[in-house]
Amino acid sequence: MIAVEQLLIRQGDFELKDIGLELADGEYGVLMGRSGCGKTTVLEAICGLRGVQSGRVLLGGQDVTNLPPADRGIGYVPQDGALFPRMKVWEQLAFSMLVRKLPQADIEARVRELADNLGIKHLLERFPHGLSGGETQRVALGRALSIKPRFLCMDEPLSALDEDILEEICELFTKTLKKENVTALHITHSKTEASRLGDVVFHLDGGVLNKV
Repeated sequence: MIAVEQLLIRQGDFELKDIGLELADGEYGVLMGRSGCGKTTVLEAICGLRGVQSGRVLLGGQDVTNLPPADRGIGYVPQDGALFPRMKVWEQLAFSMLVRKLPQADIEARVRELADNLGIKHLLERFPHGLSGGETQRVALGRALSIKPRFLCMDEPLSALDEDILEEICELFTKTLKKENVTALHITHSKTEASRLGDVVFHLDGGVLNKV
């Protein structure tokens, strides 16, 4: 479960007040709204990347409002993937596990599993600058899932993709996240993405967040 209750978030003159949403375990939620309405602000509050003035963030029923990002069990896919430019794909997938000093055999097995599930085995020795948009998003998703998070937050992960590959990547996202048993929240401007991916769709407008 991902839930926020009566969040108050201020940044300068910008304010979001009484923000609330809830996703059940395993649901794929989509958050829509105009540019600048605060969608990313809400996502960052859930991830722990932005502080809140009041209210609660709940993950799996646990109050994580004051926990640092690393202790929340969230995988995060920033806009456009934001891959590390000097790391090969296999290093991108292994990074979070290496930081946590997991056993090498476990790291190698997880990298192989992700590469197989995401169809990127042939890319493991490549650097990001040679990847297509669809390949970049596959790697970014794999990096976010590497530590088997229970929750996943994605900030417009498909915005840079052409329409001819969008359906393929949407199908991959749906299949992979169901297999990984992840509860996901995905920001987008696209009604196509929302209808294709979302079990639940929310809309943020004028500081008010409603379930569509």
